[in-house]
Amino acid sequence: MKTNIFINTFFFLPFFIVTACGQNKKLPEEKAVITNKQINKPGNPYYSNSDTTKLNLTDAEWKKVLPEDVYLVMREAETERAFTGKYWNTDEKGTYYCAACGNKLFRSTAKFSSSCGWPSFFEQENKKSIVFKNDFSYNMERIEALCGRCGGHLGHLFDDGPPPTGKRYCMNSIALDFVPDNQ
Repeated sequence: MKTNIFINTFFFLPFFIVTACGQNKKLPEEKAVITNKQINKPGNPYYSNSDTTKLNLTDAEWKKVLPEDVYLVMREAETERAFTGKYWNTDEKGTYYCAACGNKLFRSTAKFSSSCGWPSFFEQENKKSIVFKNDFSYNMERIEALCGRCGGHLGHLFDDGPPPTGKRYCMNSIALDFVPDNQ
């Protein structure tokens, strides 16, 4: 049976056009770039390692600029699983920043091994870098640690840390960015 090329083109061309338009091309994820001991996140206009201006953005605005896993921890107070985060067992010298806004949070000299499965620090960088609020979720009484610039959930504060403060800032690795001193 002989078919007409015109009929085939007329029938199949719309099918290929619709199929091609329906394809979802995933854009490459923008990576953070470290230069001159500063992190640059091109897809996040609110990120700065030097600006200390308080940010007051809606969760919808944060959802546009944060990767989904970071958004869930920092804006919805989820917690990464213990012993899975990239910083829980590191001892490299450097500075830790808020993964959402770039606020300076900790120096590695305040990090200690608490064996709890999350990175732990005994002291924050300065009195304004982290703020606290009572957290009664999951029928527990805890103190939530929030970024002092953007209000993002970082983790919790406990009173079982080492001297000189006796504090344990138990942080989610995903809520932190790190710049090594040798960078």
